[in-house]
Amino acid sequence: MIALSLAEIATVVGGQTYDIPDPAVQVTGPVVIDSRQVKDGSLFAAFVGERVDGHDFASAVVEAGAVAVLASRPVGVPAIVVADVQTALGALARHVVERLGATLVALTGSAGKTSTKDLIAQVLRSKAPTVFTPGSFNNEIGLPLTALSATEETRFLVLEMGARGIGHIRYLTELTPPRIGLVLNVGTAHIGEFGGREQIAQAKGELVEGLPEDGAAILNADDPLVRAMSSRTKARVILFGESDEADVRAENVRLTESGQPSFSLRTPSGCSDVTMRLYGEHHVSNALAAAAVAHELGMSADEIAGALSEAGTLSRWRMEVTERPDGVTVVNDAYNANPESMRAALRALAAMGRGRRTWAVLGQMAELGDEALAEHDAVGRLAVRLNVSKLVAVGGREASWLQLGAYNEGSWGEESVHVSDAQAAVDLLRSELRPGDVVLVKASRSVGLERVALALLDSGVEGEVAAR
Repeated sequence: MIALSLAEIATVVGGQTYDIPDPAVQVTGPVVIDSRQVKDGSLFAAFVGERVDGHDFASAVVEAGAVAVLASRPVGVPAIVVADVQTALGALARHVVERLGATLVALTGSAGKTSTKDLIAQVLRSKAPTVFTPGSFNNEIGLPLTALSATEETRFLVLEMGARGIGHIRYLTELTPPRIGLVLNVGTAHIGEFGGREQIAQAKGELVEGLPEDGAAILNADDPLVRAMSSRTKARVILFGESDEADVRAENVRLTESGQPSFSLRTPSGCSDVTMRLYGEHHVSNALAAAAVAHELGMSADEIAGALSEAGTLSRWRMEVTERPDGVTVVNDAYNANPESMRAALRALAAMGRGRRTWAVLGQMAELGDEALAEHDAVGRLAVRLNVSKLVAVGGREASWLQLGAYNEGSWGEESVHVSDAQAAVDLLRSELRPGDVVLVKASRSVGLERVALALLDSGVEGEVAAR
């Protein structure tokens, strides 16, 4: 974080200082909420969770080097006490962002947020110092922590914004007001909580509503619900996609023999060829979104294409492709899943596995509400249509719907199997995998299917990560 004294921070957050000998002492390290991440000069924000109360670690974090604790009650060590720690953290983030003057880029969407955020970050940091959301740290706590990690050298701040209801993104844009707002798509992720795609669109569109007149709203020309958001912003609109009307678009899209997308990138400033290191055609849309942001910030088509061609995966368990010494390829995409990302991953598996035996190890897609049965059934059927060799459905009721969809799609469904848990899937795969097979592992985060991928790679010999 930029250096701020405890007195300054107390003023910004409206807090009272307790047990602070010298209010002029500065916070020069990171702001953290995990006591294990404390470094010299840190500010520790003490949250009260369901199982752990951060206030209980106050003495330990000060001993570890924290300058003070941001707390909701006195803790016997240097502290700034506020009525609500989350609100105070947001106020501090807004103060730091306004003081920095860095260009703030925010993005949201139903699918692909984290992958696109990682692409944007890699493209922009080829131009200037860039800070970006780690992993999916995209909520009312994670977003301020990311903003607070910016320093005086930071020129671009890339923030992923998630939502589980109307008003969530509006709140995030008030904490960290963006100049560039990007909406990727409106799908069915969390549809059970929102109630419908129209409600999801209403929530995602709050991002462009928060943009200033001199800002830019970057919208997906291929998604009608996103494109319609142009009427909800006073900012200039830039369209990306494969549509002929897109300002930043892809032409001649194709996949390499290994399943990596290649295309001609066309921007208002020129055209250049891209061949990505990532896997799956769905990354073309993500790349175009990143290119539109970079173009808005003054990068040429050649600069953007070069950076996109070099970009890899920065966040774990998202299409991590690892080849074992015996030739088995494991695709760990187990961080999360929704119908859109599940379909994209299956298509990527089919492309990567041409001429090879393919396995789809799939689990529940959570928070689909009344759409759960139909969506799981459809994914099972798609696996059949894509000629995936084997489907292993892992878990309870939703997994049985995946398996049933595959079985009902055709005779190939006899190659599908339903197992109870991750260990059962591992046991099955270890007994049946052959050299050259490709295995995709994917489910919602709550299922924890990454254990399957990690177990398959824990063979005593480290595999080679193919996409970094």
